[in-house]
Amino acid sequence: MNHLAGSTSPYLLQHADNPVDWWPWGEEAFAEARRRDVPLLISVGYSACHWCHVMAHESFEDPDTARLMNEHFVNIKVDREERPDVDAVYMGATQAMTRQGGWPMTVFATPDGHPFYCGTYFPRPHFQRLLQEVHRVWTGDRESVLDQGAKVVEALDGGTALPSGPLPGAETLARAMDNLRESFDPVRGGFGGAPKFPPSMVLEFLLRSGEREMSARTLEAMARGGIYDQLGGGFARYSVDAGWVVPHFEKMLYDNALLLRVYTHWWKAGGGDLARRVALETAGWLLREMTTPEGGFASALDADSEGVEGKFYVWTPDQLGEVLGADDGRWATGLFEVTGTFEHGTSVLQLPRDPDDPERYERVRERLLAARERRVRPGRDDKVVASWNGLVIAALAEAGVVFERPDLVSAAERAAELLARVHVVDGRLLRTSRDGRAGANAGVLEDHANLAEGLIALYGVTGEARWLRLAGTLLDVVLDRFADGRGGFYDTADDAERLFQRPQDPTDNATPSGQFAAAGALLSYAALTGSARHREAAEAALGTVSVLAQGHARFAGWGLAVARAALDGPVEVAVVGAPGDPRRAALHRAALLADVPGLVVALGDGDAPMRGGTGEALAPAEPVFPALLEGRGPIDEAPAAYVCRGFTCRLPVTTVDGLRAELAGG
Repeated sequence: MNHLAGSTSPYLLQHADNPVDWWPWGEEAFAEARRRDVPLLISVGYSACHWCHVMAHESFEDPDTARLMNEHFVNIKVDREERPDVDAVYMGATQAMTRQGGWPMTVFATPDGHPFYCGTYFPRPHFQRLLQEVHRVWTGDRESVLDQGAKVVEALDGGTALPSGPLPGAETLARAMDNLRESFDPVRGGFGGAPKFPPSMVLEFLLRSGEREMSARTLEAMARGGIYDQLGGGFARYSVDAGWVVPHFEKMLYDNALLLRVYTHWWKAGGGDLARRVALETAGWLLREMTTPEGGFASALDADSEGVEGKFYVWTPDQLGEVLGADDGRWATGLFEVTGTFEHGTSVLQLPRDPDDPERYERVRERLLAARERRVRPGRDDKVVASWNGLVIAALAEAGVVFERPDLVSAAERAAELLARVHVVDGRLLRTSRDGRAGANAGVLEDHANLAEGLIALYGVTGEARWLRLAGTLLDVVLDRFADGRGGFYDTADDAERLFQRPQDPTDNATPSGQFAAAGALLSYAALTGSARHREAAEAALGTVSVLAQGHARFAGWGLAVARAALDGPVEVAVVGAPGDPRRAALHRAALLADVPGLVVALGDGDAPMRGGTGEALAPAEPVFPALLEGRGPIDEAPAAYVCRGFTCRLPVTTVDGLRAELAGG
């Protein structure tokens, strides 16, 4: 009997009709393994994973393979996006045993969950032989299996935490920059060779540091390559080659949230029309294709359609001609380099240069996009993940202000409303929801940290203090439930489900590490509220950056970006004035447009009474929240901006030019 039909995970539901007797992760499956005295077979994947689909079609839909699985194992299917903690501990075991990892991940474990054999994708004949061999060893030489499982757990327990150093200083960040240059590809952008993943967090560090060569080369190469959807906007997960030409076609929410924010920041730093176009097209894709009816954002689009990887996205010259006619078809074939870059004579569209006829380009693009919409679309995983929605909230809120698109800010607000209404229960955060119904999985560190980051950014844009208060609630949970006692954080709370190991990984992966994300949110919250507790926790959590910077800077990008902001203050700007006053709005936007590392902005009405235009405030009747606004008021009834560091402020200014001068003064 397959037990997945009641799941809220689209990935698990993809397997609900398999002949495999799948169980969801939980004590019932473990109890069944103990009752039957058989091992666990734990299969971990996610809905947009191409090779997960391949293994499902080859093995999990095959009656003979399913019979072997059902006879000899209790089979557990795990959505890694719902249970990143389960994924993390078994990925650690897989990498320790095989020196590589990936999905689908296949783990054989004792009924207590101790892994003793791990791998990733197995072709069906190999997988069938493996099932038979594991059964033979389990029944004939169990002691060696149990011993292997115990040794794996012992080895993993001995190597979970990185040593921590001091708060990174300017010298440490300079060493990190040198380390990044060593692996930088000066011809094609990015770092290292194929496959190439968007280095979003590293790019944030480079932009915050004023580095323009590596950041601009990489951002332009990605925007012009096949990894970027030249018709619909948005980025694929990664490029299988070193030149960003052929993507692995799934589109993940977290990548596009991070990249929308990076391209917005690049535009602020002088990235020009390309940065603006890519940012707005990616934002448009998020609103058009990833928004759920409840106002959140779906997790991913599949790589496959009609069972074929990339079919939705690729073109041939003949197909272009059929849609556009002979003349425009030839023009588009050259413009998009349709030269057989993918399989079976098809090509991924690239845009290596700006079109010589922008109006013609827009007409061609619109017609191709309309024709593509008639194709069978890739599947969408429509669960809402708190962490990734936090990343989207931050990106949309900032892009909305920067590009004067209030609809983007409104979309960020709707997502925040959904998270606050559905995911926050009794002060604790749940990781996922679907169709407006929360899942049962507790939020992990990255959920609390990234949502707090998004809410702080949303507060800076809207001035609505409730978002900052909710961020504070989430960060209090981080400090009270996730701290490791050494200055860092575990990835799961102290009252979360106990696994064979409590996961803790301070390094970045596809998203900022939970520890570095927490450090960033704690730093910003402290800058707005004056909380020494939050500032000290942020600095302590950045200690591992000093260890990683010299030889592994690529895996500490967000930590480096946060450290850069900490060294800069960060700069704090309080903008006060009457709501609806266009002068206050102009000061507010000028503050948010500043290219300053980690800048935080507080927006207030300036209700605290002021004496005669001197900037000296009367004591308010009750504490002001956030504290950065306390004692800050209009000057001679004109809206004012205060530029501060550590709550020590310069003289207020009342003009946009004055504010820009203060911010440029460092």
